Amino acid sequence: MNVAARFEELYGAAPEGVWAAPGRVNLIGEYTDFNEGFVLPLALPHTTVAAVSRRTDGLLRLHSADIGGEVAELRVEDPAPLSGGGWTAYPAGVVRVLREAGHAVTGADLHVASTVPTGAGLSSSAALEVVTALALDDLFGLGLSRPELARLAQRAENEHVGVPCGVMDQMTSACAVEGHLLHLDTRDLGRRQVPFDPAAAGLALLVVDTRVRHRLGDGAYAERRAGCEAGARALGVRALRDVTVGELPAALARLDDATVARYVRHVVSENDRVDRVAALLDAGDLRAVGPLLTEGHLSLRDDLRVSCPELDLVVRAATGAGALGARMTGGGFGGSAVVLTGADRADAVAGAVRTAFAAAGYAEPGVFPAVPSGGARRL
Repeated sequence: MNVAARFEELYGAAPEGVWAAPGRVNLIGEYTDFNEGFVLPLALPHTTVAAVSRRTDGLLRLHSADIGGEVAELRVEDPAPLSGGGWTAYPAGVVRVLREAGHAVTGADLHVASTVPTGAGLSSSAALEVVTALALDDLFGLGLSRPELARLAQRAENEHVGVPCGVMDQMTSACAVEGHLLHLDTRDLGRRQVPFDPAAAGLALLVVDTRVRHRLGDGAYAERRAGCEAGARALGVRALRDVTVGELPAALARLDDATVARYVRHVVSENDRVDRVAALLDAGDLRAVGPLLTEGHLSLRDDLRVSCPELDLVVRAATGAGALGARMTGGGFGGSAVVLTGADRADAVAGAVRTAFAAAGYAEPGVFPAVPSGGARRL
């Protein structure tokens, strides 16, 4: 049953519209967005779709095809905390930040369904936030730009869900262009669409979902962010984005805390990797991107320490089978990896990863091509 038909079944009338927002996978640039740095993600064809209608009575009614259960009912002016509310905290948080920003959102009925894998590091939460924000922007005539919409969706996750994420996921979901990577400066939201067509270069970009479900609200992500902010304070800069890779050795020598120093080394070197990958893409040398992906994984594993055995195994098995490079993507502690390989090696690489997982006693991973897709839209 499609979302519009299910909406009518749940709420007794057809929805005013249906909207979609994609998940994302990040090619390079991890833990840089909350350091005001650079990222290079793409939107996936996997989307969260929402059928929505306005209400004028202050009631917010929410239902998910994926979670099931009864329709959840909240009041838009309810001050109760949302962080323990499960999936409903995301759309309810969006409503709250819109109202806090002065927008007269007077209630809504929503029914959502998603093909974005949850807990896989592919931004299912951002897709839900962005699709909610876009639908309400359209229905209530709020006039929000896409960057404004993304910032408000980020605030919902930061302030009402309790995850101190940067803005990359929401910006990608809101602003991505089909066939392109989004080269984003997270300080000023300056963005450039970079053409990205691996198939034309005889290559394939694969996503490997380890099936290890990560939870970024458990404190480990927040601890990394706090450590990065401590490093910026110790170095006397607004954010670690202001430390160049050439300045890194001297900066590290000034840091007394070894953990903070590791975090700083990752962020500064990762910003440099984003710059190098963008330059290679501009030059049409996509094959040379592979080793930088693997370099980034080692930094995430050893300096930031956010990988896990399953993610490390993806990288080892894929590169051992001839892939050009691979790395974990997203917040880590589980989730997914990206693999850049020759198109003629894609099946063999995927098979090698599956075989390695079986030998290790892990659940079979999901493997699918990363197809750069369009951002949020009304259907």
